[in-house]
Amino acid sequence: MCSVLARVSIVLLCATALVGCSTMKGWFSSDKKKESAPAALVDISPKVQVSKLWSASAGKGEGAIGARQGPAIADGRVYAAALKGGVHAFDLHSGARLWSHPSKLELSGGPGVGEGVVAVGGLNGDVIALDAETGTEKWTAKVGNEVIAAPAIGMGMVFVRSNDGRVTAFDINSGERRWFWNHEVPMLSVRGNDAPVLGPGYLFVGNDDGTVVALAANDGRPLWEQVVAPQEGRTELNRMADIDGTPVLDDATLYATSYKRKTMAIDAPSGQPLWVSDYGSSGKIAVAPNVLAVSDTDGNVFGLYKAGGSALWTQPALARRKLTAPAIQGDYAVVGDYDGYLHWMSLDNGEFAARVRAGRNRLLSAPRVADGILVVQDVDGKLSAFRLGQ
Repeated sequence: MCSVLARVSIVLLCATALVGCSTMKGWFSSDKKKESAPAALVDISPKVQVSKLWSASAGKGEGAIGARQGPAIADGRVYAAALKGGVHAFDLHSGARLWSHPSKLELSGGPGVGEGVVAVGGLNGDVIALDAETGTEKWTAKVGNEVIAAPAIGMGMVFVRSNDGRVTAFDINSGERRWFWNHEVPMLSVRGNDAPVLGPGYLFVGNDDGTVVALAANDGRPLWEQVVAPQEGRTELNRMADIDGTPVLDDATLYATSYKRKTMAIDAPSGQPLWVSDYGSSGKIAVAPNVLAVSDTDGNVFGLYKAGGSALWTQPALARRKLTAPAIQGDYAVVGDYDGYLHWMSLDNGEFAARVRAGRNRLLSAPRVADGILVVQDVDGKLSAFRLGQ
């Protein structure tokens, strides 16, 4: 309550100052507004053709809650949830609806899928698990805070990360709680978090304090903790170092990136850092064979050398367009923006290769790619699927 009152007081103080000081009138010139406006899109010469395969609706989308709700893809199916509208399965190639599971719950997290189960969490801490083949409900459970991240599923368990920093493991068949682990959340953090990622016997979690933790998947014991970006600065705002994107496990290397513009490669078994780069963001990293792609909060997209983290290229032309985290489709990094556009950039040099508009609503969640098909979900709950080439 105190933090809410403090924020209100600051807003009121700023409003009073604006009204009472005539000398501030010139601060809001057209030049200032232009500098803060999203960059206008420039014409590009497409290098690759993008074909739209299908579109579908999962229900009423997340709107402005900031959950970055996106689909999951497995075994030729796309699984999607919406704030209101339940959970749905679609054929990846045709978009045909295979089943729908109606629900009155506000499902704010995206679905996770694995071992024949689809699981999703909600704004009130509800968790539901469904049969991935039929959509039949298997069990329900409850956690103590909202869930805006997709669960991770594997090793006979469903791992749910809630917004209070807790990870809870449920038995995949019964929904019985097997263990939980708590991590303190800073006073001020970026809105959003993402799923943990499973490795052989490990569960890796990116935290709001700029750390990555490895837990023993069978019982939740902490095995190591690594600081990707330290919480340094004079104010809570300066100290924000969130790792809000799922860390990416590539063979034995774990990649994580922080709101403090740091990206780190970590030896997954030991937790020892391999390199640190000064390019990063709170969203998820996209990993290609030789290149990492990351988009920052200013709208820059970077291609980083996988071997050492130095910048291979920078694409600054999407400044202030509120980009999603990138995905990799073929030889391209792909990001979405606030106006519903998708942008493809060459992994070699960052040059634009294609652009299409998925719709008129914001793309907040990173695109997903499987079997060469890219699927994206907008904040209104609409899904769109694209393939490169004819």
